[in-house]
Amino acid sequence: MENHQRITIDPNICHGKPCIRGMRYPVECILELLSSGMSIDEILDDYDDLERDDILAVLLFATRLTQVKSIYRVVQ
Repeated sequence: MENHQRITIDPNICHGKPCIRGMRYPVECILELLSSGMSIDEILDDYDDLERDDILAVLLFATRLTQVKSIYRVVQ
């Protein structure tokens, strides 16, 4: 499975948030774990059904989200 295929979006899983391989691991959750200082190995130790390529796919997904030409502020 290619890394970019590991991130799925299904309206029936986690309210349509991007998740890892259709499981209930939202990308944002893994990013929060990484940003809190957890290493990839620590995350893999805590979540047996995740693979190293899943974590790398999360990072690739986040990178792609930041590669936009323009960001506009939404006024509420």
